[in-house]
Amino acid sequence: MVISIIGLLAGLGLPAINGAIKAGKKAEVAAMAESIKTAVNAFYAEYSQYPTNASGQTYAKTSLEFLGFMSTTTNTDGGNTRGIAFLEVPPKFTNANGLVTPIGFYSGGARSNFFVLIDAQGLGYVNPKSVSGSGTLTNSNVASSVAVWVVDPTTNTKAVGTFK
Repeated sequence: MVISIIGLLAGLGLPAINGAIKAGKKAEVAAMAESIKTAVNAFYAEYSQYPTNASGQTYAKTSLEFLGFMSTTTNTDGGNTRGIAFLEVPPKFTNANGLVTPIGFYSGGARSNFFVLIDAQGLGYVNPKSVSGSGTLTNSNVASSVAVWVVDPTTNTKAVGTFK
């Protein structure tokens, strides 16, 4: 009798625990996306321009080049002439591809770079729906100068990041 009650309580509690873990991972990724957005805006405040890659293009993903450029004081390519570290990144958010989601956010150990969309033309909005590879997001014309996100692991029509 006691064992069956314990089994029943455990069966009821595990889904709630799994849901809380998933919500925590989403919150952690959303906080990192907000940190990236803040770093990009701090770069703009410092230099009156957005960070660019070696080709002079604004970044579309948090590549290894982006990570090195925004988080170290020795990489002065792309306009960071003062060598300011704009972003401090915990190791679990990095791999050989740059700044990525932590292990466990997506099933099967998959990891993804964050998408970065910058309103370099001064339109007053960005359109995440226009970025290839970012799922089938329903978000368009987000009123922001910078948007940072990853595709939600539960549905590819939603984003986890700096906009909803």
